[in-house]
Order: sequence, then C-alpha cells, then structure tokens
Amino acid sequence: MAEGTLAPPRDRPAGTGAPRRRGPWRAEAARLAEVSALVGLVVTQPLLDVLGRSPDFFLFHRASRADVLLLVALITLAPTLPFAALGALALLGGRVTRAAVHTVLVGLLLAALAVQVGRHLTPLRGVPLLVVAGGAGALAAVAHRRWRALRRVLRVTAAGPVVFVGLFLFASPASAVVLPRGDGGAAGTAGAGSHPPVVMIVLDELPLVSLLGPDGGIDAARYPNFAALAAGSTWYRNATGVSGWTPYALPAMLTGRYPDRAVAPHYSQYPDNLFTALGGLYQIKAEESITRLCPPSRCEQPANPQQGIGVLTRESGKLLRQLTAPVDSRVDPEDSYREQTAAEAGLDAAEPVPDDPKFRWDTLDDNQPARFTSFLAGLRPADRPTLHFLHLLMPHSPWAYLQSGAHYDAPEDLPNDGVGWVDVARARHLAQLGYTDRLIGETLRTLRATGLYDQALVLVTADHGVSFRRDWQGRGMDAITHAANEVAWVPMFVKEPGQRAGRVDDRNWEHVDLLPTIADETHVRVPWRMDGVPARAAPRARADKRFYDRPGQPVTITGGVPAPVPLPAVDPLVGTRLSGAPSGGTATVANRAAFAAVDPARGLPALVWGSVPDTVPDGTRLAVAVNGTVGAVVPVVPRDAGGRRFAAFLPDDRIFAAGANRLDLYRLDAGGTPRRLDLS
Repeated sequence: MAEGTLAPPRDRPAGTGAPRRRGPWRAEAARLAEVSALVGLVVTQPLLDVLGRSPDFFLFHRASRADVLLLVALITLAPTLPFAALGALALLGGRVTRAAVHTVLVGLLLAALAVQVGRHLTPLRGVPLLVVAGGAGALAAVAHRRWRALRRVLRVTAAGPVVFVGLFLFASPASAVVLPRGDGGAAGTAGAGSHPPVVMIVLDELPLVSLLGPDGGIDAARYPNFAALAAGSTWYRNATGVSGWTPYALPAMLTGRYPDRAVAPHYSQYPDNLFTALGGLYQIKAEESITRLCPPSRCEQPANPQQGIGVLTRESGKLLRQLTAPVDSRVDPEDSYREQTAAEAGLDAAEPVPDDPKFRWDTLDDNQPARFTSFLAGLRPADRPTLHFLHLLMPHSPWAYLQSGAHYDAPEDLPNDGVGWVDVARARHLAQLGYTDRLIGETLRTLRATGLYDQALVLVTADHGVSFRRDWQGRGMDAITHAANEVAWVPMFVKEPGQRAGRVDDRNWEHVDLLPTIADETHVRVPWRMDGVPARAAPRARADKRFYDRPGQPVTITGGVPAPVPLPAVDPLVGTRLSGAPSGGTATVANRAAFAAVDPARGLPALVWGSVPDTVPDGTRLAVAVNGTVGAVVPVVPRDAGGRRFAAFLPDDRIFAAGANRLDLYRLDAGGTPRRLDLS
C-alpha cells in the first residue's frame, strides 16, 4: 500500500525493536525527492539541454557568468518550490490527504513528461496527445502508489538535476561562455607597408539574389546605396558563405578556417581570429551580436540593452512553454534575436534624418538599431590604426521594418512557407532589405564626412543567405540542396584604400578568404594556417564550393554566379483606388483595431492577417485597401495552425495616415470584379 494509507499498527510490547513509522517531515522529504526528480526530467533537463546547445542565446544577451549561474539555479530550484510549498501545506492534513496530494502531483508531472516523450516519439499532437499523456500519467500514478520499488527509483533519480547542471557547466557548448578557458590567441605581426583603418560590416541572412536586378547587377532603383558601394569597390560576385548558421559561419570568416567542431562562437574556442591577429597593432572597436570572438584583452564590447537575468528568465520561460506544449512550436527561436532600436536603448541618432518624404515621421531616426548607432558614432579617424567591426542582424528575421524604417507588428507564428505564405515572407524580407540599404547609405555618408572613406579598407558582406523557394524556405540542408543559389551566395564588397572605380571579380571566393584578404591589405602576417587565400593571390583552381550544415561535414556545391530571381508580379490593382463595390461576404481581420488610431511614431499596421469562411475556395483573390487605396492583392490559402487563411503585406507607408484609417477587404471574382467583405 502507498505511504500514508498503511493500516494502523498493532500494539507491540515495549522493547521488541518493532519498526517505527517515519515522522511526517521525513516522509515529506522523501516525497519532495520524488517530485524533484520528476521536475528535473520535465523542466531542468530539457531546458538545460537546449540552452547548453545554444551558446549564442547567452552571447546575444551578453550574459555574464553570474547571470548564467543564477539562471541555472533558477531552472534547477525554482520549479520545485511550489511543489514543496504545497507539500508543506499538506502536512496540516492527515496521512490520507498528504498521500493523495502527492499522488496527484506525481501523476501531473508524469503526464507532462509523457507529453514531451509523445511529441518526440509519436505523431500525436494537441488534444489527442493530451488525452493519451493524461491516461499515461494516471496509470503511472497508480503504479507509483502500488509499488515501492518505483518510489525508490524516483528518490535515487533525485540526483538527476545535479547531473544535468554538471553536464551544462562542463560538457555543453555553452560551458565555454560560463567557464571560458584562455583569453585569446596569437597576435599577428606587422609587415612592411601601410596599416590602413578597417571598416567591416557583416550583415545577416542576406542572399545575393535579393539585391540583383534583371540585368544581374545591383538593383540601383531598389537599393541605391548598395549600388553606390558596388560602384566604388570590388564586387566579388561569386562569393559564398561557408555555413547557413551564424555560429559556424562567422568564426570561419574571422579565422580563415572551415568549421570542424560544433563549439561556441567564443574566443575560448576560437582563440586565433581577426581580433587577435590585428589586436597587437590595431585598436579594436567591435560590435558583435551572437558571437564573442573578440577577447576582453583586445576589446571591451558595449553592453547590449537586452541583457541581465530578467531577459534571460523571460526568454527561458518562452522556451519552456515550447518544450512542454502538446504541439510543435511554430516560432523560430532565432526570431528572438532582434536588434534593439536606438529609441528603445535611449540613444541619440548618430546622423540627421535625410530630407526624404518617406521619412516624414522620422522613423529611421527612431528605429535605427542601437548597435548601429554606436558603430556610426565610432567611425572617426584615430592616431592608431583601428578596426571598426559590426555584425548587424539585418535584414535577418524577425522582419519588422518597411523600407522607410517604419515598424510594424506581426504574429510570431505566421508561416513562412507554403502557398501564399512564402510570398509574404519574401516581400517582408525585401522591405527590410530596403531599410538595410538605408543603413548602408548612413555608413557611406559618415565615412565620407569624417574622411575615412578614402583612407580605409571597407568590407561589406553577409554571413549567409536564406531561401524563399516554396517548400524549401529557410537555410537548412533541404534549402541548400534545392536552392543553394539563395542560401550560399552572398554579397561581398571590398573597397581598398584610395579605390574610386568599381570592378567585378568572378573568382571562386569563399568566406574563409576574408581574413587572408584583410591580412594582405593591412600588411599583417597571420601566425596560423588558414584554408582561405587572399584576393590578390591567384584564384583557387577548383570551381566547386565547400558548405557546412554541420562542422566537419562539408557539402559540395556547384554552380557560379547566381541568376537574378524574378520579383513577384505586382497585381494591376495595387495602387489603384476602390470604392462603391457591393457587399459580398464576410472576413475576420485579427488586427483590425490597429487601424482605429494609427500613431506612425509607434508603428504602422502594415501586415494584415485573418480568415474568411470555409466556403471561400482556396486561391480566391483578396484586395486589401487602406483609405481607399489598394495596398496588396493576396490569395486565400488553406487554414494554417493559427486559423489564418490570408496575410497581406502593405509595404508602401504612404497609404497610411496618422489617426483613424479605413481598412477594406474585397473579394475578387474570376473576372476581377470586387465585392466588399464585411469585417469583424
């Protein structure tokens, strides 16, 4: 029989050595050990496992060692406290009450564990998985009450959280962040020749094809500042990154070596890199995002506005909800890596707002990324050679900016793939790329204004691209296999000191060539072997590429300079005015309330999403109009996991006005005749 429900003891003669019943506190301690074991399996192990494999999470949030240790302590101890408190309250009741409470808690925790196991091992999701997990938890709770051996196993397993913490601190990739070993590697030596200032910007998730116009050149109409950069630099048009994942791609770029180990992008794991090579000669001003390759001995990086135990706890809580949910997460964890704006960080903009009607609300000034603002402020001539380095998470998702810099909101779980959805995703990416082009323009203006432009070696590139091919959206192996031209090929511009005229070089550039090229241009000898070759050396003989979805496992990619990817055709209705159409159905707009009082300084409702009745066939076209002007025409698609059947992106901020805005949806029949839908 279970503890707390044993039959009353018979009277025994004194001094017979009969066993005594354990006191309630001792029994409660045993129960707490069982609960701690289950909490460790349900909460501590999965959380520390994921976080241990995600050192970039801690690096992005600039977590200190104390922050990480405190977070680990909270993950290990805090979930058990409510159960301990409930057990203490149960002491006020009798044995039966205590046993019942404990059995219920064990059953609930076992059911939660069954949800996680079932989601990994079975196709069940949602309510069916909850029902099966609930039944499994109930049966396990009954078995727990009947068999003492199970209780003993659980009490032994109570040591599990200690083991999980040990694995996190000493064996996981994140251990390098908590317990770094070493403080940087070998320094380069100065060779004969000048040592010009270096300005290096690494953008993120930017495929070359997104910049190309129909003629294969940079689309100057859409991206005038990238075009201006190309016109004064050497454009390595056949340049590819070495991985679709920043924690592998960026270290390869800055060490000159292909990725061979799955380790944290941290100076203790990559002691020899650009920052140590130039650090003995150069002053380093580095703005890293999800890496920490510059050791403290070389540079102290500015504090990130998103740091501290508060944000770590909040983001870990989101992760726990994803891990314990009975459905697969529709949110990309990397979408939490969002650049803080200058306004959010309380920084003044480094440059005045350009005289451009699309900036009438000063949105670029407000929404300029804080780290970009700091980077611009540091672009000044110095007595000592200086490396100005910025890794900016733009135009990386989450896509939240129009070309003008205006911010807009979107559901975290909006699909990026499938009919209709992938087109919206690409349109949002291109709009954010337009905003990134504005930032490149700010950089060029600042360099020219300070006199650095002619003096400096300027490099602008991206660590990897991303595919927007339907059914292969993203940058994993499937996307690499089916759309390598979008994932691997990236922009690569190198402006040498004093260079005025642009040129195109179609050599087989791979991003391991970046550090050798910088070393060659700055006349610094790098004291370690590199896989890359400098741009001034003879081009590599082979035409194929090395790409790594996983370190140490190269994939061979063939092909040369990618052809432009045609832009989606713009529906003739976009930009026209619609009014007076007869009513012809209904639609639900999830963010309709956002149109009632638009404050441009706070953002625009530039993404509209919702649903239409199931009687409306898939493929039916919907026209979305704001204040009478059509901003987008989109198809009705099968209902997604969030219940949505359409999403429309409205990239032109000129259709919005401050204050109340009118939103209209029209259903277009086969001949294009519109019928206005009543909105709810």
